[in-house]
Amino acid sequence: MARASKREEIAQAALEQFRTRGFNATGISDITSAAGAPKGSFYNHFASKEASALEALDRYGAELRFDMLDTPGRPALERLRAHFEFLGEDTVDNGFARGCLVGNFAAEVADHSDEIRSAIQGGFRQWTSYIQEVLTEAKEAGELDASLDVETTSLFILSAWEGTLIAARANKSSAPFDAFFRTVFDVVLR
Repeated sequence: MARASKREEIAQAALEQFRTRGFNATGISDITSAAGAPKGSFYNHFASKEASALEALDRYGAELRFDMLDTPGRPALERLRAHFEFLGEDTVDNGFARGCLVGNFAAEVADHSDEIRSAIQGGFRQWTSYIQEVLTEAKEAGELDASLDVETTSLFILSAWEGTLIAARANKSSAPFDAFFRTVFDVVLR
């Protein structure tokens, strides 16, 4: 009788371990232990820790709730704010122990792995594009100043968000979230 595959459990455990411990502090044994799998089974499903990190990035992207950005029936800026509020609540609910996996990997691994750096670039590019679409819609609806450069502003908002997450985690405080929302929505996008 064949053994049941532990791939799903290992992949999910890798995501959680990378989010809470980081790439360098997470070992294969941490992942397999969290998955309830023998250490050797990791290599049945992933060629390397880097390969599992790439899948973790894909899984993380699916958790970011980009669908909130195009929910019909809500004004564009309201949807954008709800998206970032959702992400901020996740950080607070997890005791400021988890940030953005894409940002964390960018700071920790991007200089050491071309494959992970490429995935990070793609993730940030896609996220910026989603923000840009929302800002374009808001601009066309007259919610934003007609002279606003939505491409530059989208990149600024995502960059500000990543810095906000770092500050919130470092301070174990939601004050950086308050500053982000006040500055982005009451100043930059008013």
